[in-house]
Amino acid sequence: MKTGMIGLGAMGLGMARNLAKAGFLQAVYNRTSSKAEALAAELNVKSFTSPQALAAQVDLILLCVSADQDVLDVVSALCDSIKPGSVVVDMSTVSSNTAKQAASLLKTRQADFLDAPVSGGVEGANQGSLAMMVGGDAAVLARVKPVLQAMTARIEHLGDTGSGQACKAVNQIMCAGINHAVTEALAFGQAQGLDMEKVIDVITGGAAGNWFLQHRGKTMTQGTFQPGFKLALHHKDLLICQQMAEQAQIACPLTESTLHDYQMLMQQGFGDEDISALYRLKRKS
Repeated sequence: MKTGMIGLGAMGLGMARNLAKAGFLQAVYNRTSSKAEALAAELNVKSFTSPQALAAQVDLILLCVSADQDVLDVVSALCDSIKPGSVVVDMSTVSSNTAKQAASLLKTRQADFLDAPVSGGVEGANQGSLAMMVGGDAAVLARVKPVLQAMTARIEHLGDTGSGQACKAVNQIMCAGINHAVTEALAFGQAQGLDMEKVIDVITGGAAGNWFLQHRGKTMTQGTFQPGFKLALHHKDLLICQQMAEQAQIACPLTESTLHDYQMLMQQGFGDEDISALYRLKRKS
């Protein structure tokens, strides 16, 4: 399938490079056109100046943008020129309702939609080892799966449209809990005067080991908070989780606590740092 990529941020860049490496990528678009032009030259693909122009030339469109309204704006633009039978796969993190709205818009143009958020961070995007959570028609997923496999290590079909985003919300709440646990524990360890590199090495190999500790533990204890996953973006995602929890009438106190802490850090100017910047609030000053 002729494939185009829209959204070339930290995640989108890595995914686009893996698509090109596998021979699938033909076109790119980014709101900042210079970024799309530079990547197009690097990968020997075509850069387009609008989503409409890209949609007219490809069969599969992959989205990776920042927020709900961005997704709806791009999908609305695609509807101006998308070909019947085309597929749009949205890898952004948005609400289940936004996914359903996008699917409804594309249905009027006889185009299919999958919500397919990913987990694995910038490392996973660069290495092609992302986990993808998919909502939508299983037959449509089967059609595009060979392309998606160029970016992923695991693809799981969760159910109808919106199910992928609901699963991603579970992931984001869990990430918040892991962030709290790891940053608090490491701040405790540092206050005990321990050699934190040794602490992280031994714990990573035991029952409490996890991806976040392994990949962010040493950098945070050294005062480095390079993204990674930007704190402000996780804050945005947790606001979606908060809204979904309210609709489901389920309490998520950890989500509320994390939103509060992230808001404090954003007010201090740390929103563009990795989520491990939560350590700033935990460590002994």
